Amino acid sequence: MAKVAFIGLGNMGGPMAINLVKAGHSVAAFDLSAAALAQVKAEGATVAASAAEAVKGAEFVISMLPAGKHVLGLYLGEQGIAAHISKDALVIDCSTIDADSARKVGAGLSAQGIAFIDAPVSGGVGGAKAGTLTFIVGGDEAHFERAKTVLGNMGKNLFYAGSVGAGQVAKICNNMLLSILMVGTSEALQMGVDNGLDPKVLSDIMLKSSGRNWTLELYNPCPDVMENVPSSNGYQGGFMVDLMAKDLGLAMEAALQSQSSTPMGALARSLYVTHQRAGNGKLDFSSIFKLFEKKAG
Repeated sequence: MAKVAFIGLGNMGGPMAINLVKAGHSVAAFDLSAAALAQVKAEGATVAASAAEAVKGAEFVISMLPAGKHVLGLYLGEQGIAAHISKDALVIDCSTIDADSARKVGAGLSAQGIAFIDAPVSGGVGGAKAGTLTFIVGGDEAHFERAKTVLGNMGKNLFYAGSVGAGQVAKICNNMLLSILMVGTSEALQMGVDNGLDPKVLSDIMLKSSGRNWTLELYNPCPDVMENVPSSNGYQGGFMVDLMAKDLGLAMEAALQSQSSTPMGALARSLYVTHQRAGNGKLDFSSIFKLFEKKAG
């Protein structure tokens, strides 16, 4: 079993760290939230007073942070922890950030003799808790093979996408498509409801027809059609609108840099930002369904 430092214990990071503890790894954790630290401590993790303390002697350093600026600051900032990381450690950043930031961190750590991979995840909070996440990895393939020691305890699907930054590109491509599917599914279901159809019956029909997709199969956005999904729980839990809007922003930045044509992605981002600005940022992203509901009056 390995000695692991885990930095960033939010809705995703906390359950991921706990799964490493359950797998028998020695986990030193750090987060700015005392409540988050208490939760992982109760599961057997060691609580560190700082990120620098957490990484001392660690074989693997895993981070799960909100944005590129946080990852850059953690490793390469004025108070960055690179100097405290062992030269034989492998740094694994699981945050979803822009590819350029991932490459900067990778280059900065490499210059100090430290190995790095970017490994953003797909699967949401449910996947984090169940240990069934998908990891999409960018970096040296040998480092990817080494990372399986810990990634396999947090996820069931491990993909090697290419060089550093490739994991981030693949992740935002996936999430852009997911947002488009969720918007399309929502408007189709609402049109059926508006024309007198039962949304569950319509969902079953489309699941057996050419409109079948992941959102219909596992994450139906219409309330009370499917059990144990956010739409049937007031859109609580899951993947927040704020995060989807962030990822779509990253997708649009990548599209600009590569001169890619993404009209559907741009429209999905506009719709999600509109939904976000209406005060729905903390709801699950399937709540975009509410954008298409007929308003009373």
